[in-house]
Amino acid sequence: MNLLALLYFFLPAYVANMMPVIGRNWLPGKPVSAKLFGSHKTWRGLFLGTLGGVVVAGMQNLLVPLLPSLSIAPYAQWWLLGLLLGAGAILGDMLKSFVKRRLGIAPGAPWIPFDQLDFVIGGLALASFVYFPGWTAALVLIVLSFFLHIAVNHLGHALGMRKTAW
Repeated sequence: MNLLALLYFFLPAYVANMMPVIGRNWLPGKPVSAKLFGSHKTWRGLFLGTLGGVVVAGMQNLLVPLLPSLSIAPYAQWWLLGLLLGAGAILGDMLKSFVKRRLGIAPGAPWIPFDQLDFVIGGLALASFVYFPGWTAALVLIVLSFFLHIAVNHLGHALGMRKTAW
């Protein structure tokens, strides 16, 4: 298993997961449904996350000739792969927020490990309609993403991009 190729495959979902935070100052954000998901799950985040996934997959498609050993997914369908990875990441996060609201967990309150894995499971689930790297690779991706998510959130907090470190 090529670990770098696996992370490269999932890059559209990683970018999608970060876009709502990065883009919150670009566009106004109207909640999708404050009652169902919390006020911080916005149409802006859904749009920017999905768009981010598509753009990154498009760039990966252009790089296939230069990076053939990293290009494990079918990038001929880059737009669909990017759409599914991006939307899956955001929808996975929204589903987790829906469950948190039902359990009475406040928006922004930590819910480990689900806060770190929601986008990974959502991205893998939707992307599997085009490409699934296998169960072993998916498990490796889940474990790596758990730790990467914590590290990136701490970095975002240190840079003032996130209110909390988790």
